[in-house]
Amino acid sequence: MKAATLMLFVYLCIVASLARAQSGNNLEIIHHPNYDKSVFMPFSPAIKVKSGKLLWLAGGTALPVYHDHPHKRDEVVKYLTNDLEGQVRQTMDGIMQTLKAAGASPKDVVHVFIFRTRPRTGDIGRSSAVVNSYFAPFNHKPTTTNMAVLELGEPEQLVEIQVVAVVDN
Repeated sequence: MKAATLMLFVYLCIVASLARAQSGNNLEIIHHPNYDKSVFMPFSPAIKVKSGKLLWLAGGTALPVYHDHPHKRDEVVKYLTNDLEGQVRQTMDGIMQTLKAAGASPKDVVHVFIFRTRPRTGDIGRSSAVVNSYFAPFNHKPTTTNMAVLELGEPEQLVEIQVVAVVDN
């Protein structure tokens, strides 16, 4: 009985350390008890904020983070190409720059909101795969909302992404 209890304790310590390693020190990944680990989930069902301060990033687009408002037509045509995955990559590049400027990293992200226009079959998977590729090197899966919307700021704009992170005090 003592050996089984010790094995359970060691197992729980390993699981807890993996959860801490998966996210920033301020966050705890939450899973349901006895969830099916054989199912691939590109996001976490919940993340508990244990400490720190919330960092809200403005909605990002494939346009450079700093761009003129109202938008200049030449920038719109240059950056907002008719390529969902390309726009998602450019958007995530800008988000990564903003996280870095705030002293945060992808492992500090709690939630990602993905807003897509012109929905087609497979768009959720394509956009999620690109977004997830930015978190995979950190073994982190933030909670995610991925939805189709009627329109965004420009007719050529296929995606807007907003991120919420937690940073140290």
